[in-house]
Amino acid sequence: MIVITAPTGNIGRPLLSRLLESAPAAGEELRVIVRDPARLPDAVRGRVEVVTGSHGDAEVLDRAFAGADAVFWLVPPDASLAPYDGFSGFTRPAVKALAAHGVGHVVGVSALGRGTPLADRAGLVTASLAVDDLIAGSGVAYRALANPSFFENLLEESDSIRDQGVFTDVVDADRKAPLVATADIAAVAAGLLLDRSWTGIGDVPVLGPEDLSPNDLARIMTAQLGRPVRYERRPLDELFTTLVGYGLNEAFVQGIVDMKRAKDEGLDAGVARTPDTASPTGFAQWCARTLKPAVLA
Repeated sequence: MIVITAPTGNIGRPLLSRLLESAPAAGEELRVIVRDPARLPDAVRGRVEVVTGSHGDAEVLDRAFAGADAVFWLVPPDASLAPYDGFSGFTRPAVKALAAHGVGHVVGVSALGRGTPLADRAGLVTASLAVDDLIAGSGVAYRALANPSFFENLLEESDSIRDQGVFTDVVDADRKAPLVATADIAAVAAGLLLDRSWTGIGDVPVLGPEDLSPNDLARIMTAQLGRPVRYERRPLDELFTTLVGYGLNEAFVQGIVDMKRAKDEGLDAGVARTPDTASPTGFAQWCARTLKPAVLA
C-alpha cells in the first residue's frame, strides 16, 4: 500500500498518473489523502482508495497510514504561518502516525542546500530541511527529493509574458542555476516508492538537464513562443512589500525573501550534476508542451 499526499498538485498529479500505470503490476494498492475528492478525475477515484481531509490532521493520518508500506510526503506551504510552524508543525502529526502504524518508507519533497553555508539562512528552504530531519528521526527509511526551483513557477507569469513580454524574479540575470520540471520529480518519486529496496536516510537531487540563468530562460522562451520575452529583476524589498500587501504572514514572506536571496548567492550550486542527478526534461521542451499553451490561451 502506497499513500500519496497532495495528489492534485504539480508533483502529486503526475506521480499518481505514473503509479496508476505501474503499481498494479507490482502488486501495490494506492491510497490518496485529498481535501476535495471532486478534484480527482473520475477515472482516478475509481482506482484508488480516497481518504478525505488534510494530511496535517492526526485523525486523517491515522486512517490513511493504517496498513501503509510507503508514503509520499509533501508539505503545502501555508502563507498564514511562519515557515517553521507551517512546515514542521504540519509534519509532526505525520511523524507520530508513521511510527504508530509502522510505515517503512517515506519519500518527501525537499530542496537543495543541505550542507552549504547558506542552509541555515535560506527561509522556506531551511524550514523544508528541518522537515527532513523530523521525518528522518522517526525511524523510517527516508529519501528527500532535493529539488531546485521548478519550471512550473513560470506559469504564474504567463499573463505578464503574454501581455508585456516580461517575466520577473529577484536573482541576477546571469545567475545560472539548476531548474527542473515537476513531472521529472514525480518520475523519481515513483521509482523510489515502487522499488523499496533502499534503506536508511538520504537525499536524492533532481537537477534537470542543465543550469540556466534568467537571461537563458528569456532567450529560450523567445524562440519557443515566437515573440520577444525579457527578464526584469525586482528588488527584494519590493517583493517583500508586494507579498505583505497581499495579506501574507510577514514571517512567511520573509522566508520567501531569505530563500530568494540564498538562491541568488548560490544555494542550489552545492550538488554536481551527474547521470544520476540529472533529469531529462529540458526547458525548451517544457516551454513547447506547457508554457506555450498557457501563454497563448
